[in-house]
Amino acid sequence: MGKLTIGFLLLVGGAAAQVDPVYELLDRGYGLLKQKDYAGAVVCFEKAVVLAPKRVDVRKDLAYTLLKVGENEKAREQFAAAMKIDPSDVHVAKEYAFLAFETGQQREARLVFDRIRKTGDATAEAAFQNIDRPLAEGIARWKQALERDGGNFSAHVELAGLAEQRDDLALAASEYEAAWRLRPGERELLLKLGRVWQRMEKPEEAHAALLAASRGAEPRTAEAARRLLPERYPYVYEFERAMALDAANLELRREYAYLLLAMGRKADGERELERLAPKKAEEPALLERGEVEKPKPVESAKVMGVKSYESGFMNDALRYLQAAHEEDPLDFEVMLKLGWTHNMLKRDEEAVRWFDLARRGADARVAAEAAKAWRGLRGDQARVKTSFWALPMYSSRWGSAFTYGQGKAEFKVGSGAVKPYVSARIVGDSRGAVSDGTTAYPVYLSETAVIPGVGVATKQVGGVMAWAEAGYALSYLKREDGTARGRADYRGGVSLGRGWGRLIGSNEPGWFAEHHSDGVYVHRFNKSLIVYAQNRFGYTLKPGGLRAQLTWSANVTAEGKRQYWANYVETGPGLRFRWDSLPPPVVFTVDVLRGAHTTNAGNPRRPNYTDVRVGFWYAITR
Repeated sequence: MGKLTIGFLLLVGGAAAQVDPVYELLDRGYGLLKQKDYAGAVVCFEKAVVLAPKRVDVRKDLAYTLLKVGENEKAREQFAAAMKIDPSDVHVAKEYAFLAFETGQQREARLVFDRIRKTGDATAEAAFQNIDRPLAEGIARWKQALERDGGNFSAHVELAGLAEQRDDLALAASEYEAAWRLRPGERELLLKLGRVWQRMEKPEEAHAALLAASRGAEPRTAEAARRLLPERYPYVYEFERAMALDAANLELRREYAYLLLAMGRKADGERELERLAPKKAEEPALLERGEVEKPKPVESAKVMGVKSYESGFMNDALRYLQAAHEEDPLDFEVMLKLGWTHNMLKRDEEAVRWFDLARRGADARVAAEAAKAWRGLRGDQARVKTSFWALPMYSSRWGSAFTYGQGKAEFKVGSGAVKPYVSARIVGDSRGAVSDGTTAYPVYLSETAVIPGVGVATKQVGGVMAWAEAGYALSYLKREDGTARGRADYRGGVSLGRGWGRLIGSNEPGWFAEHHSDGVYVHRFNKSLIVYAQNRFGYTLKPGGLRAQLTWSANVTAEGKRQYWANYVETGPGLRFRWDSLPPPVVFTVDVLRGAHTTNAGNPRRPNYTDVRVGFWYAITR
């Protein structure tokens, strides 16, 4: 019988281990508790909580074990979680309330004891009175003090704090306001007032107080206010409400002025800046930057922010740079660094705003870097992005000029991973057609068409982008080969572009290499899939007014159906150059190429050729 009983218990225990995912962890944890290995038991119970987060008993085991190792705050959080899972568990609620009181959360402890005492619990009643009675007595004393001296700043602050702890929110708000009127420079009062208004469900008043506290206050207060604000950037009307509450907040008014300028409201922005003009020499906060020595805290925050950024600690960099900006809102270099920091943290909407502000500074270097970054990011963030590119060129092989170009408007939808667009392509040449007597009809050198269309394109990732398009090709020539002047056009493809070394925009000479490849499917070209791989490498000469590169090209074009016109290789030297006085996208090229067709079935010409190509590239994005 004994063997049967043991076997049955082993069977039940095995089944329990299979059904209960934390059985083994709890069993091991209890064993460690018996051995007084409390740290090891904590580890077991923490793992059990992860596997069974809704188990009140597991959280209680963890909380009591944390108390044994002196981790009272962590134990409090476990009791709080257990209390949320089962609000009816009075024992857990009391454990939480006692720990909350011991760890400085007096208000939370009072609220919980107040709830439990209403069930007739004598322990909770006594604990509630021990907390509430001193608060009530303190409120009465400070009210009497204010009756004797209504201008007593400390009395207003103390009364407000006690009222907030006792959940008399209306009294707390009125006393914080009274203290703020006595000392409008104490912006920590705005933080407390905003916190009370939030609890009173007055979101607009709370946002105004917290916004004012987050600008121009000492860093600790400003950071605490920012944590209570929404993550989005404030609206214009929210700045105006904050300034109505804190009219003397210069930093708040400066940021408001820059926001107006960024929105194109130049007159309003300049009017706000004029209100910040210096009045007298003893007001250093109103002097233009550079007229007085910067306070050490500003320089320290700026330096620490830059060091944190360069070391890769982006969250620390953000905090230091925000503090530096609050102390000196006219430091455009700090604005630029804030832009790059937000960009590294993948907060591009915020980055665009900071770059936009930084590009308005007087320092040409900072403004140029910020403007370049702003243009680059603005395209990704804009709801509508328009672009145009053109590649006019002359080919000696064909004795003709060719033009390739496209105008496009992209629309950002959702995250922007895939963007729909409308476009118009143009593909043409100066000769139109040539005849060498080997074919019944002349040979057309290009599509000679304008091709409006609609399509979708993916976001470029690592230089790779995919696209697909449906359009209608309208030839500007009447073609003698019988082809209709209007035809449906379906095409799509994948594009890759990468560059290494000293590219043409570099300020230093040196070697470079570039690779561009495209796979393009064109339905009306006999359903052809054509792959282009263009490689260019060489040396970038020392830049001056003229930027130039000595290049060598190695190009491959291939097509699966082995049509001669789409299968060839080319290589040869070249020169690429541009002048700094021209817009950055303009680049001129001269290439001398020796080519060979890799398949010659149906080719009416020689398999090898030499071609001198002269052209330029231009692109613009808005």
